[in-house]
Amino acid sequence: MKTLGYYNGKISPLQELMIPANDRCVYYGDGVYDAAYGRCGNIFAADEHIERFMNSCRMLSITPGFSNSELKAVLYRLVEEAEADDFCLYWQMSRATAMRKHSFPDESKPNLLITIRPHEMLDVSKKRLSLHSVEDNRYFYCNIKTINLIPNVFAAEAAKRADCDEAVFVRNGYVTEGSHSNIAIIKDGKFITAPLTNLILPGTTRAHYIAICNSFGIPVLEKAFTLSELEQADEVMVMASSIHGAACSSVNGKPIGGKAPDIYKAISSEYRKKFISETERRM
Repeated sequence: MKTLGYYNGKISPLQELMIPANDRCVYYGDGVYDAAYGRCGNIFAADEHIERFMNSCRMLSITPGFSNSELKAVLYRLVEEAEADDFCLYWQMSRATAMRKHSFPDESKPNLLITIRPHEMLDVSKKRLSLHSVEDNRYFYCNIKTINLIPNVFAAEAAKRADCDEAVFVRNGYVTEGSHSNIAIIKDGKFITAPLTNLILPGTTRAHYIAICNSFGIPVLEKAFTLSELEQADEVMVMASSIHGAACSSVNGKPIGGKAPDIYKAISSEYRKKFISETERRM
């Protein structure tokens, strides 16, 4: 497939894509984004990702100038142009192109950037992830999917240097989420994940797992849990569109999980089946 970029209506090879230096994403990170994955020309959970993107725009007072269905058509146009099979689709909207000034520019025409590249989904059934905890020093708008991600970048780098797969944010002793994922634990047959507040991103994969647990009769608790409770959980899961739902084997070098493999396998297999069925090639 082709690796392509889109900027305000123009499609080109990604390496040739040009963005104005005065785009407010450059010097303020003044924008929002979302990302989805797919195969066989189909975007998985496209409507959920688009709605979250539009909600992030609303919370950041950015007016896109197009509807959900119009954005969906543009995304699928790029998928078709790229001749995409297994792919990652990323899109962001900045507030405007304007001279540098902290307050909003008087005339704010937002800029839409989209990229698409090959992406092969990780087979999470063959690998458990290792975690590394870090202090959650992010600001109080974690529920808005903004492109201001420096704390997440530092957290992911700390995990990498500790030879771990993902960082886990801990705020006042409680686990919030990962550097690019939501976190859940399974304890005594219950699926437990942090509640939707301004301190975590409302993950689409998280929502799918909650729905799957409900359909299986697995009790779901949306409540805060501590790092100690994570360490003592029967299973620990990392949930993200890029990896679906992966079980974990350690945190800060301590073994965790592995005590409820049947529950984990049941819900993760159901999610995988959902992904495959909704991204099959349409005739």
